[in-house]
Amino acid sequence: MQELLAGLRAAAEPTRLRLLVLCAEGELTVSELTEILGQSQPRVSRHLKLLCDAGLLDRFREGSWVFYRLAERADLGRRLLELLPPSDPALALDRERLAQIKRQRAAQASDYFRANAAQWDRIRSLYVDEQEVEAALLKLLPEAGVRDLIDIGTGTGRMLEIFGPRVERALGVDLSREMLAVARVNLERANLRNCSIRQADMYQLPLPGGAVDAAVIHQVLHYAERPADAVAEAARVLRPGGRLVIVDFAPHQLEFLRDEHAHRRLGFADAEITQWCRAAGLEPEPVRRLPGDPLTVSLWTARRRAAAEAPAARREAAVAP
Repeated sequence: MQELLAGLRAAAEPTRLRLLVLCAEGELTVSELTEILGQSQPRVSRHLKLLCDAGLLDRFREGSWVFYRLAERADLGRRLLELLPPSDPALALDRERLAQIKRQRAAQASDYFRANAAQWDRIRSLYVDEQEVEAALLKLLPEAGVRDLIDIGTGTGRMLEIFGPRVERALGVDLSREMLAVARVNLERANLRNCSIRQADMYQLPLPGGAVDAAVIHQVLHYAERPADAVAEAARVLRPGGRLVIVDFAPHQLEFLRDEHAHRRLGFADAEITQWCRAAGLEPEPVRRLPGDPLTVSLWTARRRAAAEAPAARREAAVAP
């Protein structure tokens, strides 16, 4: 009862109701909310704090920016939103201003992606068509049984676009704020409300252990200084029976990728990936290869053992006379 009363008290104010409506539309910064509401930043920040303290909004930081979003478990907030009249003039104006901000975001993201399009196209032309890779990925993760997914090194959010319609919740993490800006626009265009993104390190994922059914590391490991640690961290957040999918290059000799595109590794051998997965408590599965010219893409999968399972060597030792 106390939690319910706290939520009702926090929402019982016109500006805070407007903030709830706006944050239900997506992730917004304090400055964006201030621009929409036409109020001072300290005033808006105080309202946001009350809503967060009551569990109606989630707050998360990306560098010097702070984003707000309707809390995932904010059932009270969602019910209150259903009661608000859609024709309310204040809410209509807020939504109009929000639409303008989203258009500005889209233009900025488009400019950034256009400026970098040449190098993306050049790299992609070196290996198999992305549509073939995506089709293979969809076959590796079944529609049934995957509720929560994390895309590690999400970049422009393409994996979230691919898997978002098939899962209940999906989270994409990346260190690059510029790429996350592109990802936000892509997710908004695709209307994937069940997907969210966070600025986070692949070595310190913002999730507790056993939080997801599937983890994807798509064309990321070759940039990593500690790829084995990245695999171990991905394994940590998998539930028993959960599956890790790694997509990257087979070993190659294209040295210019180090100099021009910051690749630290020129592909990975199967034995290396298998070793890292087993060290992280995962059971490797058969590898799939998609030959390209001159690069070949490998898709490695591994499954976290269920709690009742034991490695083969340990089971044999247990039954040995």
